[in-house]
Amino acid sequence: MYWPFVWPGLTFVAVTLAALLVREVAFRALGRWRSGPDGRTPALDVVRIPSLLWCLVAGIAAAIEIAPLPGRAASLLNLALIASIILSVTVTVANVVGIAIARAGDRRALGSPVTGLAQTSARGTVFIVGGLVLLGALGVQITPLLTALGVGGLAVALALQDTLSNLFAGLHLLADKPIRVGDYVKIGDTEGFVVDVGWRSTRVRLLQNSVVIVPNSNVAKSTIINYDLPESRMALTLRVRADYAVDPERIETLLAEEAARAVPEVPGLLADPPARAMLIPGFGETTLEYSLTCHVVRFVDQFPVQHELRKRILRRFRAEGLAMMAPARVVNVQDRTDDRPPPRA
Repeated sequence: MYWPFVWPGLTFVAVTLAALLVREVAFRALGRWRSGPDGRTPALDVVRIPSLLWCLVAGIAAAIEIAPLPGRAASLLNLALIASIILSVTVTVANVVGIAIARAGDRRALGSPVTGLAQTSARGTVFIVGGLVLLGALGVQITPLLTALGVGGLAVALALQDTLSNLFAGLHLLADKPIRVGDYVKIGDTEGFVVDVGWRSTRVRLLQNSVVIVPNSNVAKSTIINYDLPESRMALTLRVRADYAVDPERIETLLAEEAARAVPEVPGLLADPPARAMLIPGFGETTLEYSLTCHVVRFVDQFPVQHELRKRILRRFRAEGLAMMAPARVVNVQDRTDDRPPPRA
């Protein structure tokens, strides 16, 4: 009674074992060729479990081909196998694409770190394509379905105007790249590091280590100052006032020397281009004003660099016996009591 199913069973075992052997050889070869810093390959880890299902499906498909099954039953089983393969491949490809985009962003192969919206968009595209392929394999007509979705999508779009505006604003930010993950930016009144650009909002971490969530539509409408574009390096200017009696050449040399000495000791201060001191155009009422221009690595480095340079310049002025002048103004106060009219009787 069970004799007709012996050969299909043996075929299932043989094909499954052969597929598992091929799987093991492929994993070993790819693992040696592409491995991460920790010796692991995340993309292969994602494929490892679904590949077991593919091996089983290959064995079942081979067994169905030689099993004495009715035509309708064989057709339904083949359709179920095809649907399971499409679903597993879609999920696996979506996960692999997400990992690949994240790793490419970490290596800066894409020019900037990857946002959550980029990974979500890539995975969503894979799921949509996989869903359409599955519907086609099941015999569902896609054209009428797309027409119905278009009509229903119009109603959904009217009900979700704010959500969709944030979504398309996020796609615009992703394509135009006015801000990138890790950049120090100023968006309206919000200033800090960009943590992520999502499908609805952009997260900005303030210097106080708190996170502000700004809707993407507000980001797209605001004036954005990106302190890391076109490069992170920025110029820093300090202003120093000195007495008219001091030679300007001496002040300029003193400021430049202090900035050069601070380069190896102050983190964030750059030696190239070298610091430059100049006399600011114009003459003050009681002092001359000088500017010391140097360059720092990033915008946030200016605060500790200013702190250290001001202390060093103050100590140098005191050691040289120079007075660091503050703006002053002489106000003459006249006593006009004699000009007052006599009081009335």
